[in-house]
Amino acid sequence: MIGDIAVCFLLQIGFTVGITVLFGWLIAQCNRTFYRNFGRYGRTVCYLTGAIGTPLHECGHALFCLLFGHKIHEIKLFQIGDDGTLGYVKHSYNKKNVYQRIGNFFIGVGPILLIGAVLFLLAYLLLPDFVAEMVACMQIDSFTKDFGAVFTGLFRALETFFFSALDWRFWVFVLVGMFLALHMTLSKPDIQGAWSGILFLLAIVLLVDIILGVVGGNVLSTVTGWVLTAGSYLLCFLVLSLLISLLSVAASFVFRAARRR
Repeated sequence: MIGDIAVCFLLQIGFTVGITVLFGWLIAQCNRTFYRNFGRYGRTVCYLTGAIGTPLHECGHALFCLLFGHKIHEIKLFQIGDDGTLGYVKHSYNKKNVYQRIGNFFIGVGPILLIGAVLFLLAYLLLPDFVAEMVACMQIDSFTKDFGAVFTGLFRALETFFFSALDWRFWVFVLVGMFLALHMTLSKPDIQGAWSGILFLLAIVLLVDIILGVVGGNVLSTVTGWVLTAGSYLLCFLVLSLLISLLSVAASFVFRAARRR
């Protein structure tokens, strides 16, 4: 029983918290490279893209503040300040409330979740064939039964994506997507806030899994299946966001090469 609980716990955390942290870090590296390649123009480009991406970034924080009962004191969706801060959400919470403490994690990573969901919705509206293929290959069953099929399916999805370049909707998606994905990067306060809630989240998930495991039957397996299904869609959000971030990096290298000529 202990082994089953441990496996279910690791799967639940791995396909939710784990992939969020991993892809968030990868996207952040892409975004840093993007702005670095613009050299002295980096800050100007950041302001231009930030006019669209930053408000959604801050809305990601604010949304989860509301969902987890935090009190919002002040929101700045976009500004151009000397300290480089483009926006912020000031909030407070009851430190004795475990639910609100867990909320710190979701508030911290809120921009990744919200912007990823918006990019997915935008792709669904503009490039439905690509999204359908990506969703199909990202199902959890594919990872457990035929891991190689995941890469085969993802390759087919990417083929569909790039073949769509002849369609104007592809370019609308890529351009808008870049403006949004470039502001998925979490600030140091965002990361600190997320870490302050992650231990409470892990503890509660483990406690719930232990209770479900003791109850017996297929309850724990059923709940884990629900979490993994949600995780498969989260993975789609994140893979799509990383794809856009990589395209942004490629564009920045083109700019850097052209500037050196």
